[in-house]
Amino acid sequence: MLDSVDSTNAYAARIAPELDRPTWIMAHRQTAARGRRGRTWASPDGNFSATLVMRPGGVPGWAALRSFLAANALFETLALEVDRTRLATKWPNDVLLDGGKIAGILLESAGSGGQVDWLAIGIGVNLAQAPVAEPDAAFPPVSLTGQGGSNIAPEAFLARLADHYATEEAILERLGFEPIREKWLRAAARLGETISARTGDGVIEGIFRTIDPAGQLILDCADGPRSIAAADVFF
Repeated sequence: MLDSVDSTNAYAARIAPELDRPTWIMAHRQTAARGRRGRTWASPDGNFSATLVMRPGGVPGWAALRSFLAANALFETLALEVDRTRLATKWPNDVLLDGGKIAGILLESAGSGGQVDWLAIGIGVNLAQAPVAEPDAAFPPVSLTGQGGSNIAPEAFLARLADHYATEEAILERLGFEPIREKWLRAAARLGETISARTGDGVIEGIFRTIDPAGQLILDCADGPRSIAAADVFF
């Protein structure tokens, strides 16, 4: 537990070489929190900021599947505080509450020779306060308390989240990614509907059919099925 840190993911990167077991790092305050693609992540007082640093072994694609494990664990943890029908997972790494963004996940790793040495799974959850929305935000942030949920302390939230994540990791180890994938899809926002995926090459529009065994987004587009490895999704 840290009172203040630049970011829990940055701290995880600094201590990862010394760790011999999965470790959760939580901070009450982050001074330089980050989201995907270098975006700023605001973390007002009372919100949840933590990183799980671990050594999953294997290739980067295997490590990247932990985004879905974390999303499932977040979904189940939040479902203890609000009706689960109000929650949804959003590809690739968000959880929505009443259509607004309540949680985000950021994976960072390092390795060599095509193998992952360590993986940091950064998780931010708006428990007490929703940050001010950016003017063009497609999914304005919401908070748990702001949407009528309980006023749970970050420490209590971490205890529950860690238990749920450990369950997901055990499933992955024993049964592989398929049950993780199926669980994530059951909660997926806009499955079977038309969505847009903004990649580095432009916007792809199609019907959201599934995610594949590698976690890629599969869209049925006018010119046929498309597999998308990385994008920002809008609907």
